Amino acid sequence: MAKISLSITLMILFCSLTLASRTKISSLNTITALAPSSNDGVCSSLVKTQGYACEEHLVTTQDGYVLNMQRILPRGRRIGNSVPVVLQHGLFMDGVTWLLLPPRQSLVFLLADNGFDVWIANTRGTKYSHQHTTFSSNSSDYWNWSWDELVAYDLPATFKYVHDQTGQKLHYVGHSQGTLVALAAFSKDQQLDKLRSAALLCPIAYVGQMTSPVAKNAADHFIAESLYKLGIFEFSLKGGAAVKFLKDMCKSTSIDCTNLFTSFTGPNCCVNPSIMNTFLDHEPQPTATKNMMHLSQMIRQGTISMFDYEDKDENIRHYGQSSPPIYDMTRLPSELPLFLSYGGADALADVKDVNLLLQSLQDHDADKLVVQYRNDYAHADYVMGQNAKQDVYEPLISFFKLQ
Repeated sequence: MAKISLSITLMILFCSLTLASRTKISSLNTITALAPSSNDGVCSSLVKTQGYACEEHLVTTQDGYVLNMQRILPRGRRIGNSVPVVLQHGLFMDGVTWLLLPPRQSLVFLLADNGFDVWIANTRGTKYSHQHTTFSSNSSDYWNWSWDELVAYDLPATFKYVHDQTGQKLHYVGHSQGTLVALAAFSKDQQLDKLRSAALLCPIAYVGQMTSPVAKNAADHFIAESLYKLGIFEFSLKGGAAVKFLKDMCKSTSIDCTNLFTSFTGPNCCVNPSIMNTFLDHEPQPTATKNMMHLSQMIRQGTISMFDYEDKDENIRHYGQSSPPIYDMTRLPSELPLFLSYGGADALADVKDVNLLLQSLQDHDADKLVVQYRNDYAHADYVMGQNAKQDVYEPLISFFKLQ
């Protein structure tokens, strides 16, 4: 199988960003259109077609973002007796992350088949959460956020909504950025009153030692900062021409398109090439350029702190101090049930960085912490790997049942 080189991968990413940057974002503040029609929703296109009952829900954050959630109802059980589980995707993805695998391998359907009340979250700015009560998604104001705002607004709104709808505490599953947001919140004693346990796949807290060439080069060369200065506030990798190019290329029998992930995620052991077309139909999703700046700061500095405005007066204005406050991982409650799974081939959640997180958890109650290490897994294997069902999902579900 021919492999795609790093230079080609970077070229594709650059072309995608160039296409996205040709449309300047205006500063108009207008009310956006309503959510995608029911015919275009995740429920109708990806869940109900598999014979599962599904509901679309809209959740409004305190700062006005309207988030779309999907609720997959458990088979053969009354909702009132079912424990809720919230699934939170990672960077450049949306809730479809959890539905890319065939139904019998998908975590969503496995949870539903085991009687759980499943809720899929979609982060602000992604296809199904592209609304705001005031701002147009074409405005700079709409994209003025980093993952700090996901901690401060998206996660609380999601937890409160599910808790109010079900009357029960929930389990949480995060992948990649979805783990970062959760860890940051939990370190500040937030959302714990609504939480039963958390499963963190490819846990991201520290990223200073990541080995991903694409991510590392982008951070070291201040790519996001350069785009921001050009007035590009939406960071999108999904230019239409680039996606068509990738799809056409992936049809070639001589090219294994899973290698496109390698320079970014590390060499995934278990992603079937046939999944790539499904992936490109839905992903990647945009994020805020400011969010990319925040993540780049973490890569360069090796710290986990709030967004650094890199100006003493601006930091004081936002935080009341000259440097951004840190998220202290040693403050994670020792009695919080945690399931952590990480891979030896992961170039984003690098083993050395995960070990820093585990050192912060060294005083965690031993019977409340399950750590799973998969030597051959990289970043995408956890949501797209054909072996993930038996390797990760079944142990995860068993963990939930014990809580």
